[in-house]
Amino acid sequence: MAKEKKGFFKEFKEFITRGNVFDMAVGIIIGGAFTAIVTALTNQILMPFINWILFLITGGKGLSNVYTYLYQATMTDEAGATVIDLANSIYIDWGAFLTAIINFILIALVLFLIVRTVNHVRERAEELKAKQAAEEAAAAAEEAPAEPAEPETPPAPPAPTAEELLTEIRDLLKTKKE
Repeated sequence: MAKEKKGFFKEFKEFITRGNVFDMAVGIIIGGAFTAIVTALTNQILMPFINWILFLITGGKGLSNVYTYLYQATMTDEAGATVIDLANSIYIDWGAFLTAIINFILIALVLFLIVRTVNHVRERAEELKAKQAAEEAAAAAEEAPAEPAEPETPPAPPAPTAEELLTEIRDLLKTKKE
């Protein structure tokens, strides 16, 4: 049983120390920070414009005020006017849903642009490396003096067969005895 635990922990250590696990962790952390930036861009910069356009179109409702009430609770404010009590109402917040969709589209768009740019930079770097290698090879070929061709050496005689070797050994032994 102890051997199984040692194998398990060894396997876990190998898994956790792989480069792709660390890359994934870094990606998740950066993704969280990036999501905060895109959410701020959406909520603080783009949504006011969208709400303003919807305010003009709908005559007073922006995207942040688009609800479908399932149960509408009311209360009286300090001036004596009846207002909707959102804390005690049951409603579907379409504005928040649409904001989430806009956030998703913006995140996907920005990630697409980043990946596209990184791929373009990689392709350009590979092209430059290939071009540089070709130029270096051409320069080396120009600089290297043409060496005279070495005279061809005659092919080595074929190796003797086992019979020939045994015959030669036999003959040597006969001469040695005499």
